[in-house]
Amino acid sequence: MSTILELPSITETEDAHLIGLYAKREIALVRGQGTRLWDSAGREYLDLYSNYGVNILGHAHPAVGAAIKEQVDILTNCHSSFYNDARARFLTVLGEMTPPALSRAFLSSSGAEAIEAALKFARVATGRPKVVAAKRGYHGRTLGALNATAEKKYRDPFLPLMEGFSHVAYDDIDALGAAVDEQTSAIILEPIQGEGGIYAPSDDYLPAALEIARRTGALLILDEIQSAFRTGALFACEGSGVTPDILCVSKGIANGFPLGVTLVTEEVAARIPAGGHGTTFGGNPLACAAGTATLTALREEGRFEQADRVGTHFMEQLRALNHPKIRDVRGRGLMIGVELRERATKHLRGLQERGIICLSAGATTLRFLPPLLLTEAEVDRAVATIDEVLTGGPAAGRRDETGA
Repeated sequence: MSTILELPSITETEDAHLIGLYAKREIALVRGQGTRLWDSAGREYLDLYSNYGVNILGHAHPAVGAAIKEQVDILTNCHSSFYNDARARFLTVLGEMTPPALSRAFLSSSGAEAIEAALKFARVATGRPKVVAAKRGYHGRTLGALNATAEKKYRDPFLPLMEGFSHVAYDDIDALGAAVDEQTSAIILEPIQGEGGIYAPSDDYLPAALEIARRTGALLILDEIQSAFRTGALFACEGSGVTPDILCVSKGIANGFPLGVTLVTEEVAARIPAGGHGTTFGGNPLACAAGTATLTALREEGRFEQADRVGTHFMEQLRALNHPKIRDVRGRGLMIGVELRERATKHLRGLQERGIICLSAGATTLRFLPPLLLTEAEVDRAVATIDEVLTGGPAAGRRDETGA
């Protein structure tokens, strides 16, 4: 068994060797189980961020762990130029759960890779250069995906970017319709904006986006990298009755193991030239085994229903606080944003000091992307702690390692 480094050694080692790209928190997380995390000092935390939405089934899920352990002794990598049994099993289970029209898949290793593939596929399938995205939208920070991402702090250091990308107001059908023309290859949208602040559009927005795409000959790309699995259904777009031409999913699909999927229709797939895209690690047997176990557990354990039920309870309890510092509570299922009337950073720190880890979404919004294992009792504990932090109570009453 490996020895856990003491906290100063962990932090000093990372600080000495890593590029300073991240605003580091002060703790070193070394272990997880279910909805709980522990740091190197043995302190316990309720995980309401699940590694930016990745650990959809929590930490150390037995079925996912068993699948990885079994596969690692069989075959860990197999390039997609060869057939493989673990990949075939994953594609079968995925195909049973996804909309029938999205019958073809490209497998990669991350969400940004899934978006990169989608943008390339749209351009080659339509022969058009332009893409319309949404303000506040986030689609990744690799150079291609960055063109679709709207936030200036991510874009400006790397200007000039590719030509042909434009951004219009989210949930504004008229603005979207005016921006899409005969040179537009794709409209790319999040069914629920994540990084931008947890914004769900009106019921008619996604159907209108699909109609605009059909009318102009563009394709509709939906980015479900953050929203998949956690809104009470496999994909958030199911609530709008919309099946896009291209759908991107990653994060939770293998419960923490790197896996990205770009799903396309037969019509789009037929226009992608052989050798037009590729990956060394995408679709490897180890990731596919983790993905199969994750999708199976999500379905068999009733996690979609749990996300809907517990998420509804979470938002009801947050709204019931009626706290003067809360401007709005938004979300669907277990994808929740609490917009504050002040900056969120100090409250993130206050929650962490009291044993709860969450995220921000913009400067003023607390974001909650917990594992779908979250219970109503854990929600009640979290909401009471949020109230305490917003009110400015001391952190001295921090719960012990048992969560009591």
